[in-house]
Amino acid sequence: MSNVKERILGAVTVMSEADAEKVWELIQTTFILSNAKTATPSADEIHAINAYRNGDPEYSPYLSQDELMKKLKL
Repeated sequence: MSNVKERILGAVTVMSEADAEKVWELIQTTFILSNAKTATPSADEIHAINAYRNGDPEYSPYLSQDELMKKLKL
């Protein structure tokens, strides 16, 4: 076993169950994202992105940053 794997196992054995769950979620996310395919944005998405980038005063996001963070449980 490599030194990195030994350190990971050692860290996991002493952390709380809640922290171990977070680590597991990070591991799963890493593998999911590494296999993700690139999606082409729709015309509406491109329009919203451009409005945001250009500071268009008519642009209003669907969710605030705080609402998005809550929805993503961050």
